[in-house]
This record gives sequence, structure tokens and C-alpha cells, in this order.
Amino acid sequence: MTQEFFSQGDLVGVLTTQPLDRVLDYKAPEGGCRLGDYVEVPLGPRKVLGVVWGPGVGDYDRSKIRSVCRVLDAAPMRDEMRQFLGRVADYTLTPMPAMLRLATRAPGLGDAPSMRKVYRLGSNEPDRMTDARIRVLDVLRDYGGLSFTLGEVAEMAGVGTSVVKGMVKQGAVSEEDAPRDTPYPTLDPDHGGKNLTPDQAAGAETLRAAVRSGVYGATLLKGVTGSGKTEVYLEAVAECLRMGRQALVLLPEIALSGEFLDRVEARFGMRACEWHSGVTMTERRRAWKMVGQGAAQLVVGARSALFLPFRDLGLIVVDEEHDTSYKQEDGVLYNARDMAVLRAHINAAQVVLASATPSLESWANVEAGKYARLELTSRFGPAVMPDMRAIDMRVEELPGGRWVSPTLQRAVQTRLDKGEQALLFLNRRGYAPTTVCRACGHQIGCDHCDARMVEHRFLKRLMCHQCGETKPIPLACPSCKVEGKLAPIGPGVERLAEEVAILFPQARVSVLSSDLFGSARALKAAIKDIAEGGADIIIGTQLVAKGHNFPNLTLVGVIDADLGLQGSDLRAAERTFQLMRQVAGRAGRAEVPGQALLQTFQPEHPVIRATLAGDEEGFWRAEAEERKTAGVPPYGRMAGIVLSSPNVQEVFDLGTALARADGPLRRIGAQVFGPAPAPIARIRGRHRVRLLVKAEKGAPLQAALAEWVAQFKPPATLRLAIDIDPQSFY
Repeated sequence: MTQEFFSQGDLVGVLTTQPLDRVLDYKAPEGGCRLGDYVEVPLGPRKVLGVVWGPGVGDYDRSKIRSVCRVLDAAPMRDEMRQFLGRVADYTLTPMPAMLRLATRAPGLGDAPSMRKVYRLGSNEPDRMTDARIRVLDVLRDYGGLSFTLGEVAEMAGVGTSVVKGMVKQGAVSEEDAPRDTPYPTLDPDHGGKNLTPDQAAGAETLRAAVRSGVYGATLLKGVTGSGKTEVYLEAVAECLRMGRQALVLLPEIALSGEFLDRVEARFGMRACEWHSGVTMTERRRAWKMVGQGAAQLVVGARSALFLPFRDLGLIVVDEEHDTSYKQEDGVLYNARDMAVLRAHINAAQVVLASATPSLESWANVEAGKYARLELTSRFGPAVMPDMRAIDMRVEELPGGRWVSPTLQRAVQTRLDKGEQALLFLNRRGYAPTTVCRACGHQIGCDHCDARMVEHRFLKRLMCHQCGETKPIPLACPSCKVEGKLAPIGPGVERLAEEVAILFPQARVSVLSSDLFGSARALKAAIKDIAEGGADIIIGTQLVAKGHNFPNLTLVGVIDADLGLQGSDLRAAERTFQLMRQVAGRAGRAEVPGQALLQTFQPEHPVIRATLAGDEEGFWRAEAEERKTAGVPPYGRMAGIVLSSPNVQEVFDLGTALARADGPLRRIGAQVFGPAPAPIARIRGRHRVRLLVKAEKGAPLQAALAEWVAQFKPPATLRLAIDIDPQSFY
């Protein structure tokens, strides 16, 4: 692709990462520069990162215009990437500098190419083993031959650098000079293909043909849990690699990446490029640069990987496309699933949305003919779908302070007697969601948020799940000062673990909850241990619903199937249905048939009935009809406006003024609801007020919103955030 060239002294427009409202004019440097070049430019006394966005405007005294400092050693930003950032900015009403920051989230992009010392596993054993040396060896073995800087090895192992240097002298750790950024190993698309079932083979060939077409297309790959969706879309990845194009697989949870990367390595012979918050800074920089040069064929990453500078992106896979983790809830507010479809369209690429329980948005796009649909209807090999039943808690005799019903207890014991695993699912972290004083009724809340603090007994702390604030569990009530009267109310997974230890004293119990693991590596190790039979009973939050394969797990017990049905969230029914089906799908993934038991006080509730019957199409049709009648997504448009400030009067004043000045929105037929305090009215000391805008499907909502909020200039202490297509309403 030929980029427009600017000779030395020509005026160029540079978009910087700084919060400015325009592109700035600079003079091209010695040697010139091209459209899309990453550059360093002077801004006041500082030097900042920017991209050559086009010719300069020339509306400023030319003698005062400064020159670009230098062009960075990185592949220029391609036209389709600039178009993508612009389209996302327009859709989400995000300033372009913020979009550019999202697209340059790698350290040291301005550093010159250089050599560095790197460390990897050596060929010798240390002369004697210590805890510190064992940790170093474990880290280097865990990362499969990757090399790291001295500081990274020491930090990951929790040791001093002298420990690593001592192991170098003994040959237990290898020290080498290496280029700072190196290409990723070549993947072999013909290396490790598996024998597919006829169902899978037909789906794989359909996706391969779509990739070969070289044009945009979107496919919903729907398959029951355990049906082999991953193997099918990896065949599409293989076809993309054969064509010399790059592929991206998005995962909803970092914890899934380890197991998934092992599968990728088995399929293609080499490890793929990773991009998520658990990757070291060195690897992030390498990944960003190699993706831009086309020297990384396949990227496996979290939602932000969508903004990497791909040279020739031919395929995007969004695994577990229904997952709410794909919605970015701070900074740039975007849904990675929807933006993946946009990026594929701009890049003439294919996008595959994979899920056992698709989002209603994707289901509706299939119904409207916008997406193709592929369905895998049976589990791979001898595995069959679990038998699903409800336990009616209204007739169970359950003592106070207990949550495992006698029926579920007997079912768990039966599986344990057979040497099988059971999973008890409760979507509440911590020990108890509320701590109440039985003397005065005070509930312990966060000092900075209007939220109750959750007891985490394993950590011996109370924690706010909004801002992360923690404090010791007090002996006396903070309000009435009476000691010994504080009581935990309701169960979390830690409290459930206590009960399980009493009911099944001989069982090995493992609790899977994101807050109990200090690193992605520790979580990955725990999941691997469970898969290899290291636990009899697993207690977990929604983390366990996301793609893990436990071959010996044959029983899933849902402690509170009614939990997600509470509240006014328009997606409550959809999310409960998806979560119950996903969790139940963990059972019986090998030879032994599985069973899923749902404890509920509402067995006649339509969502519970649809979950048990497995009538997914019936559920989607009924849910779609309700949403159509209400005119809400995906059959209408919504935008959330959140105002926040340390001053409560300030947010209500602006909220009221916005509601009264709704002329631009009325012109497109939109309605404004609010202002009203957000469900959690204060977070980190900032008071929060919400407004909700609802419009018809085809209404030009973004332009009207931009005109609406432009009527006001909020004070510096007040923040206004616009969330197009909000997924949560907290």
C-alpha cells in the first residue's frame, strides 16, 4: 500500500494522544514522512506521541510552526485502521485522541531498536534447590520457552535479581543477547488438525470457504457446550494463515488464555501472540510492533486486541460472544463484539461470533439476514448434554443459615461415592454480601461509595466491590459500638465452602473466584489442578462458566438460580438463561452422563422453565417479542448518560438542565428519562446521576446527543459520560 509522502518542510497534520480537540500542524522532518507514520512531536515543553493524519491546514503563522522531532521505528498506521478509529469515535462519541491512546497502548514505542539481555530456562540443574530457585524454574517452565528481562523474571518469581544471576552462573538459567523485538514463530496450518465429526467438518468447510472469499462476512457459530466450536473455528484460522493473512481470536477472560493457547500450540505447532493485561510490558511492545509488521500471524487476546495495528487482518473470532466482559465500562465505552464486526467490514475480513448461548443482538441479526448461522447440535465424541432438573426450595426442609438442600446434598454424595466431581455454583464473591449489627441494624458500608461492604473471610477483610476499598472486619459495630453483634447475612462462595466442608468432611474442596488469586498464572494453575482431578467439589462464581473443561465433572448444582432474575435490568432474563445453560454445560463433557440441578423458589418462572427444557429458540422468540413491544435494544436504541461529581447539587443541577433542554432529542423522536440517582449513587466519593435516552432503531442518535450535550459547559469537577448501547445500569 503506497502512503502519501510529505517532503521535509511540508505541513502535516498530526493527531496526538493528548486531550486536544483538533489535529495540530507541524513541518515534516528531515527525510520527510508518510501518511500514517507514528511520530514524536513537540507540544509545549514536552515531546508527545502522534500519527501523521493528513496534510496540514496552514491556518497558523508558518514561521511559528515547529517540526516533527522524528519518525518512530514502527509500521505506519494503515488507512483502514485510521478509518476504524474514526468510525468507533463517531459511534461512541469519543474524542479522537482517546481513540489513539487506545490504539497505542504499548510501552516504549519511541525507543530505538536495540539489543537486550534476556533470560530463559537453562540446560543444567542448580547445585542445590531453594524455594526461590524453584519459583524461578517454575516461572520459566510455565511460559514454554519464552524469554524475559532480568527484572521480569525476578518480579514474576518474587525473588531478587541476584537469585537469577546466581542461577545463570550455574547454567540453570540461560542469559542471551537478543533483539528487543523479534518476529513470532511461523504457525503451520497443516500441523495438528483433528478428525472432525460430520457436523464439525461441514461447519469448518463453510467457514474456510468464507475466509477464502476475501470479502466481509459475519457468521454466528452456535453450538451446545462441548460440541467442538473451538476446533471448527480453528480450521477457519488455519485457512486464514494459508492465505497469508492475520487472524485475531478474542476471549472474554484472561484466565481462559492459558488452556486456549495450549490448544492453539497443539493445532499449529507453535505458540501464538498474546495480548492482555497479564502479558509483560516487554511482550506487549513486541506484540504491538510485530502485529504491525505482519510478523505475528495469530493474536489471542482480550477486547483491547481489537485495536492492534494489523497489517492484513483476514479473520476475527469472538469466542463466547454473549459475554458481558466484551463491554468496556470505563474510558472509551465500546462493545468489542460490535466493534469486531465493524473492523471486519472495513478490512474485508470474516468475523465469527461463537457461543452456546448467543446474545439476543446476534440472534436478531441472524433473523434479519445480516449474519449467517452455523449450528453444532451434538457434543463431541461420547459426551451427551446433561439432564437438567429444578429443586423446588419451597418444599425442601432447610435449616436457617444453610444453602445446600437435602436433595442436592444427596446428589453430590452419590457422585463423590463414584469418584466423580461436583460443581456448586453461586454467583457471589466473598463470604457474605452484607454484614449487619443485630443490636442496632446498621449495615457496614463503604466510606467512599453507597454500597455495602462484602465480607471476605479468607482475606480477613471487608471489601467494596465498586472501588476496591478494604478494611479489617471490626469487632464492634461502627455505629452503636456494641461488640459481638455483627452478623454476616446471605451466602457468598466462601461461606458456601464452609458449609460444604461440614456436609462433606472427606471431600477435597476448591474455590474458584477471581478475587482469591493474585495472578492469572495462579488461577491457571488452580484450573489445571482441578481438571487433573485435584478436587472433589468445586465451588465457583461465573468464572467457572467460561469455557473450562473438567473431564471428571458430572454434577452441577446451582445454589440460587433466582439470583439473576431480580432487579430491573432489561437483560436480566437473557443473562440468567445464558448463565444457567453455560454452567450446566460444564457437566458430563466426557463419557459419563452429567446432571444439572437448579435450586429455585420459582420453578414456574418462564426463564427457569426455558432453561430446563432447553427450548432456546422459544426463549429467544419470546424475549425478542417483549423487547420489540417495549422498543428497546436490539429493536430500539438506548444511550446512558452518567454525571458524576463530589458535589451532589452540581450533578442534579446539570441533570435537570439537560432534561429540560431536550430539543435536539425531541426532533428525532427520542425520549429522555431522569435525572435520577444511579442505583449505586456514590462511587469513590463521587455522586452519580443517570439519564436514559431511548430512540427508534433508525434514529440518528449520536448526532442528536452531541448537539444536546454541547449546549452546556460542565464545571471542571463534573464528569459527563455517554454510553451508547449500555449493558449495565449501575
